Amino acid sequence: MSKRPGRTYRTIKRPWTRVSQRRPKMSFAVGVPDSKIHVFEMGNRKKQFDTKLYLTAEQPVQVRDSSLEASRISANKYLENAVGPDNYFMKVLLYPHQILREHTLATGAGADRFSMGMRKAFGRPKGRAAIVTPGKRIMMVSINRKHLDVAKMALKRADHKISTPCKIEVESLSL
Repeated sequence: MSKRPGRTYRTIKRPWTRVSQRRPKMSFAVGVPDSKIHVFEMGNRKKQFDTKLYLTAEQPVQVRDSSLEASRISANKYLENAVGPDNYFMKVLLYPHQILREHTLATGAGADRFSMGMRKAFGRPKGRAAIVTPGKRIMMVSINRKHLDVAKMALKRADHKISTPCKIEVESLSL
């Protein structure tokens, strides 16, 4: 079965968790899938760079983990090909904590006998997302000033994979 479109999970909703006083074991979410994004730091971690660039969200949105992973791959691939793996450091600053749930309805003949429709629908865990507020930094790139245009282009490519308008902030460090 195919995934639902991203617009179904884009709006921010309060994360609901069952809280049971008598049986605390029932309060935990069971069967949550792993995050698609596993690597958060890329490039040269030990070298000191003189410029930092941040990809910052302008509107509130909920970003799925597959979107974060796609933006990470596109930015990292561009930086690696343009400046080499030793001349930059990139870090994803978000972690997808929010659990996405989906209530799949039964279809076919006789489904109305055992399916209760959407009454008290809670759903099963289907994915993860990160809640992004305006001004929240999504990604960081450290690079030398001579490669500033390359880093801007890499973050611009990452911006296209995320479902909110973003801006690029440049921060100069004095060494």
